[in-house]
Amino acid sequence: MQFLEDLLPLIDRFVAAYGALAIFAVIYLESFGAPLPGETGVIAAGLLAAHGDLSIAAVFAAVFCGAVAGDTTGYLVGRFGGRHLLERFGPYVKLTPERLAAFEAQFAAKGFYLVMVARFLPVLRQLNGLIAGAMNMPWQRFIAAQMIGALLWTAVYALGPYFFTEWFRGVGR
Repeated sequence: MQFLEDLLPLIDRFVAAYGALAIFAVIYLESFGAPLPGETGVIAAGLLAAHGDLSIAAVFAAVFCGAVAGDTTGYLVGRFGGRHLLERFGPYVKLTPERLAAFEAQFAAKGFYLVMVARFLPVLRQLNGLIAGAMNMPWQRFIAAQMIGALLWTAVYALGPYFFTEWFRGVGR
């Protein structure tokens, strides 16, 4: 975890220096599967917008577009190669063909909600698109679920700090 602790100040400086483009890159890479602290970057961008250093509209658009683009890239990778990897290397992590079939059935039944909610869960956020693609989730259902999840997540983590910064200062006093 020391790596992540060292990475946080770097991401904050990156966002401060390059603005919305930086936050797009961080969220895209995190949504595609890179272990980056996207929430921290989004909160930092929201706070910078609250102080007038960034446009909240640009931050919102960058976060939302980065999340959608990253998840979509992950979906495509999972769709065109993920299933083969699961079948080949799954037994090494006790993912037998029976367990894979059961997981696929669960995903077929509840995949829409899983994709939507996964945006709020750190590890699932990174694997969301890859798993949906590997489970052959229909593209239209995936894109709808992940856009709703990305919109809600962006609203919470970008707009929350932007609108409630002064309120938290008052509570702190």
